[in-house]
Amino acid sequence: MSMAAEMTVTLRLPTRTLFEGQATRLTAVAPNGAFGLLPNHVDFVTALVPSVMTLCLADGSEDIFGLDEGLLVKTGHSVCVIALRGVQGDDLGSLQDTVEESFVQMDEEERQARSALSRLEADMVRRFAELQRPLP
Repeated sequence: MSMAAEMTVTLRLPTRTLFEGQATRLTAVAPNGAFGLLPNHVDFVTALVPSVMTLCLADGSEDIFGLDEGLLVKTGHSVCVIALRGVQGDDLGSLQDTVEESFVQMDEEERQARSALSRLEADMVRRFAELQRPLP
């Protein structure tokens, strides 16, 4: 593997790609603590915990992402991050508000979906029980 000044980073969510571009540094948090990656870091795989991930971009700017649990895989000069949920922010203060707003709304939608699924399952069990009853 040749020495590189940048690595390609892709951040994917279940429904879309949140970020794809070149970075010179990445920091994130695994179950055993925070870590950093540079372009020539050894290949690496780790789980991610709900936390903040930062990218130092090729132009010197920094992007900040609030992530739910996920997985990070670094191979060669490419890093792929897959997260259940994620949002991009301009600074830590606004990111906190965005995370709370987005994740709370998603949690409410998931709760409603689980509730609807429970009602459907209960109705299906009731109907099967009615099918097993002997006719009068």
